[in-house]
Amino acid sequence: MAGAEGAAGRQSELEPVVSLVDVLEEDEELENEACAVLGGSDSEKCSYSQGSVKRQALYACSTCTPEGEEPAGICLACSYECHGSHKLFELYTKRNFRCDCGNSKFKNLECKLLPDKAKVNSGNKYNDNFFGLYCICKRPYPDPEDEIPDEMIQCVVCEDWFHGRHLGAIPPESGDFQEMVCQACMKRCSFLWAYAAQLAVTKISTEDDGLVRNIDGIGDQEVIKPENGEHQDSTLKEDVPEQGKDDVWEVKVEQNSEPCAGSSSESDLQTVFKNESLNAESKSGCKLQELKAKQFIKKDTATYWPLNWRSKLCTCQDCMKMYGDLDVLFLTDEYDTVLAYENKGKIAQATDRSDPLMDTLSSMNRVQQVELICEYNDLKTELKDYLKRFADEGTVVKREDIQQFFEEFQSKKRRRVDGMQYYCS
Repeated sequence: MAGAEGAAGRQSELEPVVSLVDVLEEDEELENEACAVLGGSDSEKCSYSQGSVKRQALYACSTCTPEGEEPAGICLACSYECHGSHKLFELYTKRNFRCDCGNSKFKNLECKLLPDKAKVNSGNKYNDNFFGLYCICKRPYPDPEDEIPDEMIQCVVCEDWFHGRHLGAIPPESGDFQEMVCQACMKRCSFLWAYAAQLAVTKISTEDDGLVRNIDGIGDQEVIKPENGEHQDSTLKEDVPEQGKDDVWEVKVEQNSEPCAGSSSESDLQTVFKNESLNAESKSGCKLQELKAKQFIKKDTATYWPLNWRSKLCTCQDCMKMYGDLDVLFLTDEYDTVLAYENKGKIAQATDRSDPLMDTLSSMNRVQQVELICEYNDLKTELKDYLKRFADEGTVVKREDIQQFFEEFQSKKRRRVDGMQYYCS
């Protein structure tokens, strides 16, 4: 018996201890997270009638549209009502999308909420996410064959999800950046590199791509190690943002700089751009042209951006036309961000969330209200004192301890009620 008790004691020491407070806090965190993702979407009405919704929670149904079929996306309400028993891929949120549920992409299903829909939503955009595949590696998430713990990050432009290790640049710590633009989108939207030199946030690593930089400021030299093993020295140019020793954007000048020709070759991605003539040619007030007059580098990496970086983008006529041509006008819309969507859900949650105690009190008369409040305060005080003993002794609160507390509390309550004397006048 002693050996069994000792083994049980050792086992209990190995098991993680979770307090009631931990459970409540975790439950609240999960509720807030769910509300942030879903709170801006309607769980009862199909979003199709709203047209292309600016941002909403979306799902893909592998039961109805498996890989090999045409991709399709469904709204939150349809995921509940029309696909409740199906296998779904959660797509988080996507912009400017109209619910496909029941249209021509679904051969044997009619939408229960809005059956009268167009055959195809031509404005919708699809990618491999709709078949449960993500990143440049085109793997599922979670991936049962991937043993490397890695965070998935969504690109704000293409809205695909990427493993941090596949982005070409080490992701900063969570919370140090707000949005990410992947390599492919940085290549397509090359104008962002001019802003990246001033705004983007990244970690300097002495092992990243063979680049070494003196971040202590003792000289402005960096060593670039080409594939042939030779070394080139180049001097850092002006306008490195003040972001601290460990969070600095790399701004480099190579000896043979050329203006951007829009090429996607590897050599162009390592070319530094200098175009002083743009100052004279640029129109007054164009932030982009002013930034292009300075020196910056384009690399084959993702970039990480801080809060409100979009507000720094130029909105002159020429730039707005460029955004339209590149289909990235949404970058100038502050309400396009996932953060704005999540905040919308949290506000709705705060508005709708009610206090059960207050709801109960509102249905009672004055005497009943006073009695309930007294009982509530008694319970809160006694529970606090009861749990404090465990905290002082450093012991774990078990299920039977809680059961014992409520049994004793109910017993005390009955004794108080039985001992009352009633008088009639």
